[in-house]
Amino acid sequence: MTASRYRPTWELAVDPLVSCKLCLGEFPVEQMTTITQCQCIFCTLCLKQYVELLIKEGLETAISCPDSACPKRGHLQENEIECMVATEMMQRYKKLQFEREVLLDPCRTWCPSSTCQAVCQLKEADSQAQPQLVQCAVCTLEFCSTCKANWHPGQACLEKNLPITAFLPGENSSFYKNNEDDAPIKRCPKCKVYIERDEGCAQMMCKNCKHAFCWYCLESLDDDFLLIHYDKGPCRNKLGHSRASVIWHRTQVVGIFAGFGLLLLVASPFLLLATPIVLCCKCKCSKGDDDPLPT
Repeated sequence: MTASRYRPTWELAVDPLVSCKLCLGEFPVEQMTTITQCQCIFCTLCLKQYVELLIKEGLETAISCPDSACPKRGHLQENEIECMVATEMMQRYKKLQFEREVLLDPCRTWCPSSTCQAVCQLKEADSQAQPQLVQCAVCTLEFCSTCKANWHPGQACLEKNLPITAFLPGENSSFYKNNEDDAPIKRCPKCKVYIERDEGCAQMMCKNCKHAFCWYCLESLDDDFLLIHYDKGPCRNKLGHSRASVIWHRTQVVGIFAGFGLLLLVASPFLLLATPIVLCCKCKCSKGDDDPLPT
């Protein structure tokens, strides 16, 4: 008579549940979606709602991983987004992508006619340097590449006709020539999308690429957890918070790191003592799996 082998009970258990970082719920693996670029995993329903919200609001044209602490700062691929949203939503997403491409392309611009809105090609790559004549291939309208008004050869562009996106530091803006720090709209120094600041402190985070930077000098603040940048240099005391709030922020950051260090220090002896016990239990379990049941 052949002896049957003992099978541990944990092998008979159902598949373990996976936790979603967005809703903190636990779901089977088949109800989860993994982002290919960064391998972060979320429940499909939460990720779908997150993607739809960003597309509806037009906040991002490159849908980033919803985990703010994502180590790879991944983005969802177009085929991943297409599997989650309806056809109309996907068309809106592609339209936002195209509009952003035209906005950042120095060789293309939009026709200013409200009844046309075609994409026009510029003659020079450095289109922002000098105004040039642009003729729309669809409606044949002739306009200035800088102010989008009717073509005015030999005349300077009127400030009232200049688009607000022209008032950017380093982009030939006469209006903000002597006061570039107070420009209401600037480009993210990393992904170059336009960002508007109407209130709040000078520590900014781009919604598109999650890059943290100083609004005044555009220097990176990704690694400046204590905001030391505002203690010296041209941006000194320009953060926009009181000294007390800055000290409280630094105390919280230091406290978090100190707390983790203390917890690790306290837990280390217990981990060292528990390691041999865990190894012994695993050895006994492995040995027990090979023992046949009595016949």
